[in-house]
Amino acid sequence: MTAAKAAAPNKAVRTMKMLSIQPNLVEQVHEAILLEISSGKLNPGTRIIQEQIATELGVSRQPVQQALLLLRNQGLLRDAPGRGLIVAPLDPEYIQQMYDIRAVLEGLAFRKAAENNAKAASANGGEYIDKGRAAVKSGSVRELINADMAFHNFVYALSENLLVAPTMDTHWTYTQRVMGEVLMRNEKPRDIWDQHEAMLQAIAQGDGNIAEQAARKHIMQTAAFIIERINAL
Repeated sequence: MTAAKAAAPNKAVRTMKMLSIQPNLVEQVHEAILLEISSGKLNPGTRIIQEQIATELGVSRQPVQQALLLLRNQGLLRDAPGRGLIVAPLDPEYIQQMYDIRAVLEGLAFRKAAENNAKAASANGGEYIDKGRAAVKSGSVRELINADMAFHNFVYALSENLLVAPTMDTHWTYTQRVMGEVLMRNEKPRDIWDQHEAMLQAIAQGDGNIAEQAARKHIMQTAAFIIERINAL
């Protein structure tokens, strides 16, 4: 093989076009719209106006379009009659199916965390419980959701399974919307942190079976609570 032929693949790589949209900008727009939905500022059935969102966020329409596509694929938006997008209504059957999958994935994560990082859970887990209880006292929907996500992401990291967190990303996006809808309509937020503390203790004791069972039970109880509240709306 000649030197010219060997260099050909490198030349092809050098001709690749630069991406026109920064991924972090799309992520920021995605998070901003998700916050508007989960906080109730964009209710089910609300028509999404790209130009208005772009103007309010001070960005071009392109990252807004990309973010809206992601949200549609994640089930938070749906095609509107005619054209455009609207905020999707909450579907109890879809929520149940999502939590069924979450129960399996969370059970795996908690089991592997107990098997792989019991000491780390004991040493570092307490701060997540404290932040969660502080969020309950604050009554802030955003702080409650962030604290819950932080605790579960901590456990995903302890599991050392690199596929758990990215697999859960889509579920967490929809979960944020569901949690926001329920939390906003309850004067006193449901305190789940005793359950979280028990789950953490199971990990710290290195008992994979108990940790998995506790995680599955917690997820299914949460699903039942959320669906009950949504059906009552």
